[in-house]
Amino acid sequence: MPCDRTFEQLLDYVRTARGFDYTGYKRPSLMRRFQKRMQVVKAANWDEYRARLDSDAGEFAALFDTILINVTGFFRDAEAWQFMASDVIPRILAQKSARSPIRIWSAGCASGEEPYSLAMLFAEAIGDDELKQRVKIYATDVDEEALTQARHAIYTEKQLAGVPEELRGRYFTGANHNLSFRTDLRRVVIFGRNDLMQDPPISRVDLLVSRNTLMYFNAPAQERILANFYFALSRHGFLMMGKAEALQTRTELFQPYNLKRRVFVKNTGIEVEPRRGPPAPFEEAEDEETPVPTAEPAFEQASLAQFVVDVTGRVTAINHAARAMFGLKLRDVGRPLKDLEVSYRPLELRSLMDQAMSERRPVTVKDVDWFQPGGDERFLDVQLAPLVSSGGVLIGVGITFADITRARQLQDDLERARRDLETAYEELQSTVEELETTNEELQSTNEELETTNEELQSTNEELETMNEELQSTNEELETMNDELRDRTDDALGASAFLGSILSSIPQSVIVVDSQFRVLAWSRATAELWGLRADEVEGQNFLNLDIGVPVAEFRKSIREALSGEEASGTTITGHDRRGRPIRCDVQFTLLKTYQDEIQGVILVVSASPDGAET
Repeated sequence: MPCDRTFEQLLDYVRTARGFDYTGYKRPSLMRRFQKRMQVVKAANWDEYRARLDSDAGEFAALFDTILINVTGFFRDAEAWQFMASDVIPRILAQKSARSPIRIWSAGCASGEEPYSLAMLFAEAIGDDELKQRVKIYATDVDEEALTQARHAIYTEKQLAGVPEELRGRYFTGANHNLSFRTDLRRVVIFGRNDLMQDPPISRVDLLVSRNTLMYFNAPAQERILANFYFALSRHGFLMMGKAEALQTRTELFQPYNLKRRVFVKNTGIEVEPRRGPPAPFEEAEDEETPVPTAEPAFEQASLAQFVVDVTGRVTAINHAARAMFGLKLRDVGRPLKDLEVSYRPLELRSLMDQAMSERRPVTVKDVDWFQPGGDERFLDVQLAPLVSSGGVLIGVGITFADITRARQLQDDLERARRDLETAYEELQSTVEELETTNEELQSTNEELETTNEELQSTNEELETMNEELQSTNEELETMNDELRDRTDDALGASAFLGSILSSIPQSVIVVDSQFRVLAWSRATAELWGLRADEVEGQNFLNLDIGVPVAEFRKSIREALSGEEASGTTITGHDRRGRPIRCDVQFTLLKTYQDEIQGVILVVSASPDGAET
């Protein structure tokens, strides 16, 4: 998903809505974290996710937790902390008097492991009492939830894995299966929210620890934060960075103290290079009483092309170099300068001569571009110097042409080489910065992977716990199933036993509940009245049409259900074959093992009508 204007608008919305400014963060890692939340809430693009933030206030908290990856630990990168204990802290103490306060700033402290690590190291160096009197550790972060956890100072065994056993025993106490940093030393560390991009820095600190925090910001944001760090440090303060961060290509504000351990000091010697002054003025020519004759050897054999023009504009002398350069002859001496090509090519000389004579000072024109008759390009420096007699009378102008073609070529070559070198240096610098950025991105990705791994481990532990609970539940269900099977077998056995008993009794046995519903119907009863048990069970006994007036049993059944002693009764009717019978009926209560009335048992003795029972 490319970083486009819509994503920048989303960042502006987050800043406006909640005051969190992430515009200084590196886009690749920032976009990955936004996309992680988008996958969770199933938002297809930046606009949909913005709508989700607008409608669900709780999504902001989840987004901020995802962005602020709090990967930290006690004494993380042990060698760096060993160097801190053996070198940096002793130097800080040596720079201080016995009672001078020591101020420390832990920027991006997350859940507090690093500031508490600093507290332990200083306590080891100066003792608990002096620590509480002299040392203040200001621990800041933008994540309020992490700061709350840091203030509680309660950590699991896993979080304390980096703390040596002897330090763990001295500085931590038990707290609900976890360990808590000592309360009396906890006041040394002051936690507070600080946005490195927006809030002012803490000042006059002797040690500033900001490890793997800058790598989440882009270059302009890093420069701004480093400027604040420079302001925060005292003159001899130390800056401790993370192993993925390098300052030598970022800024000149800090100098390496130990580059391998990423410890830097404040560069107090930064000065602006003084500006170079103007070039030295040209020396004026010596006074001459008369024009220099061509026969004078020094003038004739001079390496620079020269000729002399008097105040009337006539050429009074031309040396050999000038004749060779401009194709002049000895016969040209005495001619007006304006009649010679050299008066206007390679440059206009007459106006410059007037300026030199009127101002009585040399006039110089540099880098005059001149194409010789043969076609070669030359570069000349031309100087026109007024010639004054010993009595102060202006007698003419000496004109000198210096061929600087070779020097100009060398200068051009030098300039080209310098530009090539600058280009190569810029490319190298760009490559170094790209490598550092890549390294920071890799470190950021690694920390994201560590966070993801911890989340997966936590999820795995939860799944293992759930699996154990399911196994336990399964075992309980198996036990219950076994018990239920045993009870079912017992019930089936009891039912078979009861059926056997009912089948063995020659009298007809009927069992009804308190609602007169048939619960049991013996085989003799089925033989007597022609209805099977499955036809009558659950039916109201008083509604059955079986050949006898069963409604006459209502009173006796009610008396039995009420606990009264029900007397037997005799009724007459017909059996299933229509033969007249007389039925002697006895009523007995059906009770549970808790002596609760469950129903009534009717025992019917049937005989032909008129016979003895």
